[in-house]
Amino acid sequence: MYPSLNLPSAQLKLSKEQGEFFVWCIVRRKKLLLTPEEWVRQHVIHYLIHHKKTPIERINSEHLLRINGQNRRCDIVVVDSFGNPKLIVECKASEIKLDEKVFLQTSNYIQKSKAAYFWMTNGLNHVIVECANPEVFLEDLPEL
Repeated sequence: MYPSLNLPSAQLKLSKEQGEFFVWCIVRRKKLLLTPEEWVRQHVIHYLIHHKKTPIERINSEHLLRINGQNRRCDIVVVDSFGNPKLIVECKASEIKLDEKVFLQTSNYIQKSKAAYFWMTNGLNHVIVECANPEVFLEDLPEL
């Protein structure tokens, strides 16, 4: 169906209706159409919860940000105990190359959110930066 990712396997709840696949989102508590990007997003959510021990109540999916008067949705936002953004995650389908163009498209999330970290992933490749110093790439996601 979709490719194996460079993330730990996730126990996703999949279903098929009228020829289309759906996935249960444990954060949004609803079935979502399983697209290539959603495949990556759900693996990242499970990684954050099960491997990084991030409390589920601190994870938002499809988080709304207002940027330059326009509504934008961040794929995943992890907030601290006060509700302030700590991590912004931009998920792309595995066939999308993570290049400078993609990074520039999403860099306004970094400025607007005031998050400490930004993670861009297509599930195969990962770019993690500390927002205060986005020229430096991190090897792994720090403790959230």
